[in-house]
Amino acid sequence: MNAQKFSMTGLICALAGFSAVYCLAQSERWNATPNDINNLLKSLQGLADVNYTMNVKTIDEVNTDPEQNPILYYSGHYNYSFSPAQRQKLRKYMLDGGMMVFNTGLGSAPFYRSTIRELETIFPEVPVQRLSSDHPIFSSYHNVDRVEYSPGVYKTGYRGNEPWIDGVTINCRTVAIVSRFCLAVAWDGGEILPEYAAYMPDSAQKLGMNIIAYATANRAWAKNSAGKMEFVDKEKFSTGKMAMVQVMYDGEWKTRDAGLSVLLQTFNAKTTIPVKFGLKEMKLSDPEIFNAPLLYMTGHENFRLKKAEIDNFVKYIENGGFMFAEACCGRKGFDLSFRQLVRQAFRAPMVTIPLDSFIFAQPNQLASIGVTPQLSAQLGQSSIRPLLEGVEVNGHYAIIYSKYGMAGGWEMSQSPFALGYDETGSMKLGQNILMYAITQ
Repeated sequence: MNAQKFSMTGLICALAGFSAVYCLAQSERWNATPNDINNLLKSLQGLADVNYTMNVKTIDEVNTDPEQNPILYYSGHYNYSFSPAQRQKLRKYMLDGGMMVFNTGLGSAPFYRSTIRELETIFPEVPVQRLSSDHPIFSSYHNVDRVEYSPGVYKTGYRGNEPWIDGVTINCRTVAIVSRFCLAVAWDGGEILPEYAAYMPDSAQKLGMNIIAYATANRAWAKNSAGKMEFVDKEKFSTGKMAMVQVMYDGEWKTRDAGLSVLLQTFNAKTTIPVKFGLKEMKLSDPEIFNAPLLYMTGHENFRLKKAEIDNFVKYIENGGFMFAEACCGRKGFDLSFRQLVRQAFRAPMVTIPLDSFIFAQPNQLASIGVTPQLSAQLGQSSIRPLLEGVEVNGHYAIIYSKYGMAGGWEMSQSPFALGYDETGSMKLGQNILMYAITQ
């Protein structure tokens, strides 16, 4: 296998078994394309020079250990629903490191709607949303920013040539994906009729390779990082001088929720400044934000705030508040949306914070910090000048923003696809930002 092309250095070899799951109890055409997975795996074996296996089981028969079933594949054409017990089982499987792939048979809208509804029920705490073009699933092996569809896709009313895949992302790992249009008919090798709402063969094969590469790399990461971070006692410092509020918004606002507690605990140990661990979560429209000395905002995907949220945000900053924001994993969707928010709210773009700023001096002297392997490969260097941007109000930075991700570093486990600072750099830079927030 070309380990350089597969940026996860050949982790796909860890995929010993690929389990295809179908609900055999349903009286529907679950096996309308019976050779889809087998043919895909055969083609990938020739491409990557590895062996795969496939098993067909009911959900009740599936072992929830991701080591036994790294990927579960579910396909169909009609409306369906899981039982409460099945939902609980699938949730456990995905949270433990497994990944589910849902294929809409011939682009079936009823199956697609059922799948979205089921995932919203299984994971009520996170949104199911379309994955943006910079999601690593579109570049984990092949770069797939454009695809070729059959004519049937455009009969659905869709206009475009970008891949349409929805997903559920938890802790920087997309645990379930839903292909809005059919992948299986191209994998099966049969004729793709004009009325099918499906991907054409080359596009389907590339996406199939990417899905397996992404799932395998993340499974290896999840296994390696499990237990790497010790439990953080949020009540250990129940009183102190500083509280942090994480901003909620319509979208994927919570990514690595344990990271903040880790950062605050290390900040306390580094500076001996007491820290309050009563972290809160609220929307910018909540009047209680004016009682918060520090706001934190992050995410992966595009977002848009309501007028009431933007108005309160402006008042909060102008009244002496402070916000620290970062694009988790260095994702472009959040980056573009946050820049747009700042321009809309303050009618000016953010400015690069100079290296001689106090922000880079206390409690850590930072002239250069390490970056993640993915960012290193992109930039061609393993360490860089720390890059922060900000908005000045009355002579100090009231907003500090990082376009490179740090939260995964605070949890001591950056995503294998993250464009961010390494663990040491993330922690030190985060500590410096907190120090600036409470002293300026």
